[in-house]
Amino acid sequence: MITDQEKLFIDYWEKNRDKQRKTWYQLVFGLPLGLVFALPILVSVIFHEWYKNMIYISNSEVTVIMMAVLAIAVFYALFRMKFKWEMNDQLYKELKFKEKQKEG
Repeated sequence: MITDQEKLFIDYWEKNRDKQRKTWYQLVFGLPLGLVFALPILVSVIFHEWYKNMIYISNSEVTVIMMAVLAIAVFYALFRMKFKWEMNDQLYKELKFKEKQKEG
């Protein structure tokens, strides 16, 4: 038997499935969490004064590190949102199958 929440999810997913599948949508809504994931590395690179006496990092190396951290954040954001989309789509298919079994 399908609950009311499951019916609401089916309606929601039928309306938003194609929109959430787009890479641009996944990037826009996943990037804030990706940046939070990469924020500690960025903070330590920007404020690298505390270990400057131990190792020397030039400005070009800081730029490369920041670009790498940004690439990691984008990868994490896209990977997470694609995984989330796949999980929602799998749940949708299971609920539709369950609904079809109930009717038939």
